[in-house]
This record gives sequence, structure tokens and C-alpha cells, in this order.
Amino acid sequence: MKYLVTILLLFSYIISAQKIIEPKFEKEGDLIKVVFFHNNGEIAQTGYFKDKKCHGNWVSYENTGKKLSMGTYELGMKNGQWFFWKGNNLIEVIYEENKIINVLEWNITEKKLIANNN
Repeated sequence: MKYLVTILLLFSYIISAQKIIEPKFEKEGDLIKVVFFHNNGEIAQTGYFKDKKCHGNWVSYENTGKKLSMGTYELGMKNGQWFFWKGNNLIEVIYEENKIINVLEWNITEKKLIANNN
């Protein structure tokens, strides 16, 4: 019985490993555009690399296609406005050289300041 369970677990692992979709890379000038996928084929992330670092606009999605986050990198560091969707809330985070400067959170009925690190 132990062997049967082990074989079934190994088989399910092999099957799930086969569903991995390789990312797509495409050269655009001095940038490399990349698209990562969820196991179900939906896009997980899109963005760019420059000098092997995240650079430019990046967007992340749930496996249902719903947007999770969006923001900009400058040579591997988060900079400027980033947006994160969480349920009915939208969270805006302002970054400077990967450091959080300000956080705002909105829901359907209100806007409130969560943190201010000035």
C-alpha cells in the first residue's frame, strides 16, 4: 500500500510538472521583454529586463487574469507609483530607490492614508 501511495504521489508530481509553461523572451532594443505564465496558461507577469535586472513597467496577474499589481522598476529597484489590488481595495505605494515613501489605500467608499514615511 505504501508503494502504491508513493507511486501515485510521484505520478501526480510528474503530471503537474509537465504543465509548467516556459516564459517567453523577446528583445526590444536594449530591453528584453518577458512574459511569465501560470500553469493554466494565463499570464502571470509581464515586464522588461535591462542588464539582467527588472526595468520599466511590470504587471502581475492572478491565474484568473485579474490584475494583482503594476509598477515600474529602474535597474532592479522599485521607483514611483505601484498599485496593488486586494479584494475591493486598491493600494498605492510610492517607492524611491526600493524604499517605501508613502502608502495609500482606497476602497469603494473611502480614501485613507495608511502610512507616511516622510
